Amino acid sequence: MIFLKTFLITLVAFEHLYFLLLEMFLWTKPKGIKAFGLKSKEFAEETKILAANQGLYNGFLASGLIYSIAVKDNNITIFFLICVIIAGIYGAYSTKKIRLFYVQALPAIVALTVTILF
Repeated sequence: MIFLKTFLITLVAFEHLYFLLLEMFLWTKPKGIKAFGLKSKEFAEETKILAANQGLYNGFLASGLIYSIAVKDNNITIFFLICVIIAGIYGAYSTKKIRLFYVQALPAIVALTVTILF
């Protein structure tokens, strides 16, 4: 079970590192525009500072989860997984894109459940 827990937490952390990459470095590139369904390259250029800031926060979430694995502290893990879940729920609600819930919040919910139960 320790392997499963670590795997799931790592998966959530790497997801957020990927979000960081998309938002901070690929936002105005075809990959970023497609990933976020942006309406145009011009819109991406106009919003790239906001996206970079958002990417930085995703990096903080990933760092916290990786740190929690390194120090083997379930309290830190639980805190950061709850942050990810809240961000995923709010993101899905505010954008009206349920896919965001499934991509961001659901893996964190599964990781949190395994962390608490085992």
